Amino acid sequence: MTRVPSRTRRPFVGGNWKMNSDRASAHDLASSLARAASSVGDGVEIVVFPPYPYLDLVRAALGESGIALGAQDLSSEPNGALTGEVSAEMLLDIGATWVLVGHSERRQKLGESDGLVADKLVMALESGLHVVLCVGETLEERNAGRESAIVERQIGAALANIPPTHLERMVIAYEPIWAIGTGVVATPKDAAGAHAAIREALASRYDSALARETRIVYGGSLAPGNAKALFAESGVDGGLVGGASLKASDFLAICSAAMIGVGAR
Repeated sequence: MTRVPSRTRRPFVGGNWKMNSDRASAHDLASSLARAASSVGDGVEIVVFPPYPYLDLVRAALGESGIALGAQDLSSEPNGALTGEVSAEMLLDIGATWVLVGHSERRQKLGESDGLVADKLVMALESGLHVVLCVGETLEERNAGRESAIVERQIGAALANIPPTHLERMVIAYEPIWAIGTGVVATPKDAAGAHAAIREALASRYDSALARETRIVYGGSLAPGNAKALFAESGVDGGLVGGASLKASDFLAICSAAMIGVGAR
């Protein structure tokens, strides 16, 4: 089996702006983050995921701050007659280096299947993009005791055609659907258990060393008040932030918590 080079699990924090902001607020938020990025330093990898119309504007505002630009989704096709879709090539052309794949809002609200998520993941990685692959269970699935089975199914389907050499450009985000935008957050124990199950699934598919090297982050009502406790868990390598990423001070506080909690391990 081909192995990827060993690497440290550098803390990762992504800000998913979802369908929020306008030109002025997107520019102001990106500019504020760029000015303050040095306070966090290189110890945390920071990526922001603004809406498509503002990618170029945000890229310019981020400048040489070291904060990377990501998109919230991409097409599984390279190009063609697909009205409203955006290709990996277009994202790279505008300066994006990261993309979200399989976010629960697209799985649940837009009906994206495991197969489509897998195709998008292949397209993104083969095009040279870095990817945050999102997985997570619903409240009903959790109450039925199926959370591990659901996450393992999503991981297995998404990685079916992904060679181990591509995992160095991936972060996996565990986002329990019952905690996204609800104000309800998984306990540190919940997050640690889910992250351990994901690492076991990676070890089963690839090997234990690669599983240990892959970054797994938490998402779901992540905020400055709970970030420190979550990031203190040994298997949590940072976070994918929703609502709290729309306020520079809150997002930067979460980035600092990642530097202190994850980075100190």
